[in-house]
Amino acid sequence: MNWEPEVRQMCLALPETYEEQAWVGTRWRVRGRTFAHVLDIVDGTPPAFATAAGTDGPAHVLVFRSRGIELDALSRQDGFFAPGWGPEIIGMLLDESVDRTELGELITESYCTRAPKKLVALLRRPE
Repeated sequence: MNWEPEVRQMCLALPETYEEQAWVGTRWRVRGRTFAHVLDIVDGTPPAFATAAGTDGPAHVLVFRSRGIELDALSRQDGFFAPGWGPEIIGMLLDESVDRTELGELITESYCTRAPKKLVALLRRPE
């Protein structure tokens, strides 16, 4: 399955989000700050992502941001990996087992770590 259209829909539903090509794959940003990046790993390429994800592929990967207890919990779950590119950055293997509701929540929370407070305030989120 190609996850990019689904991730795109979730990301672009958030205030002032825009899409751009990254050095590999596609990323979504708010006010110049990346909050989601999706790409494919094929035959060990790109090598930095393949090493971080622990797979030569083929695999679809989402890299996003998380904090605190949620970040700790995610980094211990199967299908997630901490690439080591920053303290809040986490990766997720996208496959048929991914819960789309959870995916949307993770993308929204990542957005909230990067967006200004006035944009975050526009979102309807559970407490």
